[in-house]
Amino acid sequence: MKKGINFLDCLDIDLALSILTRLDNPADLVRASVVSQSWHHFVIANRLSKQLCLRMFPQIADLDQIVGPNNGKTSVNVESSNPMEWEILERDHKVYASLVRALAESKDNPKDCIACVIGASSTDREPEESVVNTLFPIDRYMWGGSYWSSKGQSNPDVPETLTYKLSADVCAVTEIDIRPFEVYWEPGSPVYSAKSVRFRMGHLKSPRKDEIDFWHLPLQQPANDKFLWSYTSPEFPMSQENHLQQFKLPEPVLCIGGCLQIELLGRAQREEIDGLFYICVCYVRVLGLPLSPAFVLKKSRDLQLKYNPEAFSLF
Repeated sequence: MKKGINFLDCLDIDLALSILTRLDNPADLVRASVVSQSWHHFVIANRLSKQLCLRMFPQIADLDQIVGPNNGKTSVNVESSNPMEWEILERDHKVYASLVRALAESKDNPKDCIACVIGASSTDREPEESVVNTLFPIDRYMWGGSYWSSKGQSNPDVPETLTYKLSADVCAVTEIDIRPFEVYWEPGSPVYSAKSVRFRMGHLKSPRKDEIDFWHLPLQQPANDKFLWSYTSPEFPMSQENHLQQFKLPEPVLCIGGCLQIELLGRAQREEIDGLFYICVCYVRVLGLPLSPAFVLKKSRDLQLKYNPEAFSLF
C-alpha cells in the first residue's frame, strides 16, 4: 500500500496552525487529533482544543484556573510560554475537548435551568405580585392572577431587572423564554410587556460561598453590586402579546457562577387608573444544559473549574 503524505510535515508551523485553527467544529478537531500520531502530537502540543474553546466561549477567560483530574491545574492564559510536560498538555487537551463537547450538547438537548429566584429590581405588591410567581407556567390561580409586577413609573424608559439562580454553577445557556402578563380583568385585557429585553450572566463578586448567601439578598432591589457579569446579550425586541416569547442567543453561552439577569427595557403599557407605566411578567424559562457534575465551580480565593471525567459519561 502506498504511504500517504502528511501535509503537516510539508508546511511550516505557522501555516499549519493557521489551517487547523480555522476548524470551528469540535468534532473536526477531535478527528484531526486521531489522524496519526504526528497529528495527535501537533494538536495537543499547540493546545488547539483550548484555543477553540476560548474562541467559542470567551467567558472561560474569567476563570482563574481549570482543574483537571487529580487536581492537575491548567492555566487559562493561551499566551503563556511556561514549559509544560507532555502529560499536562495531554490532560489539558482532554479537559478542553470535553468542555467544548458538553457545550455543543446544549444545542441538541436543552433543559430548563432555573433553580430559584434571586430578586427583582422592584415589586408593586408583595407577596401577591412576587417575582417568585414567574417560576410557574400558569397565568392565574383560583383566587387571581399569577405574575410579577414592577412598581409604576411615569417615565416609560425606566428599566426593570429580574435575577435568577440557575440549577448549576456552570451552565451552557441557549435560550431564554418570557411570557408577559395579560391583565384580563382590565378593559381590553392589555398586555404589560417590556419593549425589549437583554440578558446578563455571571457570578457573585465574592468567590467564597460562605461570604454571601443568595437567600440573604432581598427579593426586592437585590444588590447588583454583588455580581460580576461576564456576558451581556444583544437587545431583543419584545412583542406586546400574551404568549411565551422565545429569545435564542446567537451562540450557547457558558454561564460561570450560575447567575442570570433579565433586563426589561422600556414600558409598553400605561394603566388607566393611575396613569403609570408597569411591566408584568407571567413566566420565565431558561433553556440550556447544566454541566455539573462533569464540571464543577470551586469557590475558594479564585474561581476554579474542576473537571470530573468519571461524570462526563452522563452527557
